[in-house]
Amino acid sequence: MGKHRIKRWITVNKQQLRKIYKKYEGYLFIMPWILGILIFFLWPVGYAVYISFTKWPILGSPKWVGLDNYITIFNDEQFYNSLSVTFKFALFAIPLGILTSFTIAFILNSNIRGLSFYRTIYYLPAVVSGVAVALLWRWVLDPEFGLINSLLAMIGIQGPGWLSDPDWVIPSYILVSIWGAGGGMITYLVGLKDVPKNLYESAEIDGAGFFAKLFKITIPMMTPILFYNLIMGIIGSFRKFTDAYILGGAGNQGKFYLVYLYENAFKYFKMGYATALAWILFIIILILTLLVFKTSSFWVYYESGEE
Repeated sequence: MGKHRIKRWITVNKQQLRKIYKKYEGYLFIMPWILGILIFFLWPVGYAVYISFTKWPILGSPKWVGLDNYITIFNDEQFYNSLSVTFKFALFAIPLGILTSFTIAFILNSNIRGLSFYRTIYYLPAVVSGVAVALLWRWVLDPEFGLINSLLAMIGIQGPGWLSDPDWVIPSYILVSIWGAGGGMITYLVGLKDVPKNLYESAEIDGAGFFAKLFKITIPMMTPILFYNLIMGIIGSFRKFTDAYILGGAGNQGKFYLVYLYENAFKYFKMGYATALAWILFIIILILTLLVFKTSSFWVYYESGEE
């Protein structure tokens, strides 16, 4: 009698275990990814939030200081200077970069000889190492021996000081940024290839000229890609570091936000302060990105008819 009861108990428990397993087996399969997110994403993010409220000179232990880092930041002239430099750069570099990329793509989308060669040449700067690009431009922009000023001298024009002149630091970085417009060009080329040819044919039948087709067909059909490149331009401008760190600039005009953040972290070893700067940068980029998303319904057109 006892053996029969034990067998029944084992059978019932097996059935219950099987039900539990079937209920949660999906979670077991995704457990490695969940653990990966917890260990490699949520934990570092949470720890970074904690560090931003501490004083941590790297070699010692973090010491809780509450909001002191954030209060210090908003009373720091260097913070406002680096933010101003970054905003000035973004204000001009983003629209000029978009315009340059789109123009190059529009020209290369036509049937011209050596098209593959030109596409490769324009795209090369996008795949070259950022350090190599910065070193190249340090020579090109040299006020005495640089390529640009040497060419200007040949026609009797005295070139500017570029990075050694505070008034020319931001234009110098904008020039470097435009030179690397080939990355965005590729996305525009793909978009231009996807514009339906029948739209142009219908417009031509109605007597539409070049500019009418450009502003009534091409640009509206390209707005999703313009939207994407605008978002990437905002993020990239506020994350500008490699060339800014190598090239520098007269006074503080070349000290972009990430350069200032880097100096606090690895030059002055103020990790807590630098982490607080990083979180402020994240909030700024998030706000600007959300604003673009919010306004996109007024100017981004999708072929399905959604805006």
